[in-house]
Amino acid sequence: MTQEIREFLPPSCGLMAFGEPTHQEPAFGRARNDLFAQLVEHGFRSIALETDRVAALAVDAFVREGVGSLEGVLRDGFTHGFGAQEPNRRLVAWMREHNRNRPPRERLAFHGFDAPTENTTAPSPRPYLEHARDYLGIDLDVAALVGDDERWSREEAVLDAAMSPGASAEADRLRAVADDLLGVLHARAAELIAATSREEWVRARTHLTAGAGLLRYHRQAARPMEPSERLAGLLGTRDEIMARNLLDIRGLEAGRGGTFVFAHNGHLQRNPSVWRMGEKDVTWNGAGRIVAALVGGEEYFFVAGGLGRRPGGWAPAEPVEEEPSPVEADLLLEVDAEG
Repeated sequence: MTQEIREFLPPSCGLMAFGEPTHQEPAFGRARNDLFAQLVEHGFRSIALETDRVAALAVDAFVREGVGSLEGVLRDGFTHGFGAQEPNRRLVAWMREHNRNRPPRERLAFHGFDAPTENTTAPSPRPYLEHARDYLGIDLDVAALVGDDERWSREEAVLDAAMSPGASAEADRLRAVADDLLGVLHARAAELIAATSREEWVRARTHLTAGAGLLRYHRQAARPMEPSERLAGLLGTRDEIMARNLLDIRGLEAGRGGTFVFAHNGHLQRNPSVWRMGEKDVTWNGAGRIVAALVGGEEYFFVAGGLGRRPGGWAPAEPVEEEPSPVEADLLLEVDAEG
């Protein structure tokens, strides 16, 4: 890269998103780390990656406060196998070292913005709802409503609508419980924060919204549809959760500086996401399209990553076709995998 990314960002940009066309090429993680270091010099104070938001709380505690160990947070704080990737190890270690002797407000923050799901599974909402219940000190038997956790977490619950518990009477009750808990959490915010801390309140809300998101995802999994419509619904629900998380993270970080976002191009692009399934195109709105529409203006800025090298470095991009979806970018950064 011959030019600094900050030269291309509008002054009002608070969410700078960098996409990768594949999760398997470490060159994108290395480019991401270099870009983040540049952005930190220009006032950015947080990064958000395509990993489970609740799990990533452990990574944030490590990089900000030194809680736990590098090996532990790489194992437990990343989902989708991302903790095994060397660029993520280097990122977390660098952030911890950067923060070591800085005052709390100047420390870099680590966020996940994904739902707690894997490709073909989605866990039980029980632990997420129970965390919020315990924080609120409410006597509520969540486990009795959830039942066996395995009936939620098995692959059949996502792959076969008839096997999903998402449309059951218990699931309906759990959705109402999650909504009620969220109302109480906000109604009692002042006293709860005074008794604990703002960080603990945010942690409880993060768990609760993750549980509510899982309940929406399981409800979508229970809808009987033809395969392409079913897949579009699940992908769209996941990206809707990601978009909500990004907006919430931005709200938390806005007073400290910008947030750098890294994920697959398909999650971050401004145009609809498309996945070819047999003879049909599965189309849905990705998180970037949702966020860009809601924040408006120049607050959200997207750079699509592609393989290769373009003389002169950064350049305005024409729409580029990447699998699994076409990508329309503000800019295109082509990364040399051998560089």
